[in-house]
Amino acid sequence: MKDFFRLTKKSFSFDQTSESQVPDDLWVKCAACREIIYQKELHDKLKVCPKCGHHNRITAHEWLGLLDPHSFQEYDANLWPTDPLDFVSAEEAYSAKLQETQQRLNLPDAVISGLGTIEEQPLALAVSDFSFFGASMGSVYGEKMARAAERAADLAIPLLTINSSGGARMQEGVISLMQMAKVTIALTRLAAARQPHFALLVAPCYGGVTASYVSVADIIIAEPGANIGFAGKRVIEQTIHQKLPADFQTAEFMLQHGMLDIVAPRGELRTLLGRLLRLYAAPSPQPATFASRQPANLLQDK
Repeated sequence: MKDFFRLTKKSFSFDQTSESQVPDDLWVKCAACREIIYQKELHDKLKVCPKCGHHNRITAHEWLGLLDPHSFQEYDANLWPTDPLDFVSAEEAYSAKLQETQQRLNLPDAVISGLGTIEEQPLALAVSDFSFFGASMGSVYGEKMARAAERAADLAIPLLTINSSGGARMQEGVISLMQMAKVTIALTRLAAARQPHFALLVAPCYGGVTASYVSVADIIIAEPGANIGFAGKRVIEQTIHQKLPADFQTAEFMLQHGMLDIVAPRGELRTLLGRLLRLYAAPSPQPATFASRQPANLLQDK
């Protein structure tokens, strides 16, 4: 069998849209309430509709804005997925679709991982991008998540995962399903190091991601209205032949039934995460820095 993923010296540069690049004379329509709003106003509200509060999807690069400016250090950017099964669908080969998606999104795979700080509190971070194969969990997705957990354990710092996914990546078959167990096992090292895993769930979050590592996080947070579950609502209704509640699998429904700890609007997430990081921080006479805490092997493993 081919390798699950490959190491490459290629890397993508971040191309985050600055406020000055957002035109203020373009109108957009909210996908929820259908109201017309200025694009710049939507950008200033972190892509949350000012009319109805609908949280529009944002990219992995944009999620890095939660971190303190210039604090992010990317790791494992040289991991690229392969096509171990030579998968071909009715439309095109997986390898061709993979290459097209990488070039279009300027991403090697669905996850960006690294180190950073929020309100000067250090943490490891892994954030998924739904636009890349629905942030499906493939070999590189799982490997990056597992390494992020292990790196957090080695550095004795918390781990934050930002998760939006459609589930396992079917083009990688059982190799994809293996990632559920691998990431969950990697998190046991983090637990042994007595460091927390904060999981932020963003619409939509389904399948193997919900069924594995996000559900065992120490604190599970979701954005308002986020769709969260394993199988989709329609599939469940067809299986049990019953009508489910209108708010079934929403963040609010999950919170009411004990499956979440917090539902927080996007504009409050940075403050919330900063508070949680301080609560979990180990007492130290001096501020923690990555330079003093990083093992030598991690400094060489970017």
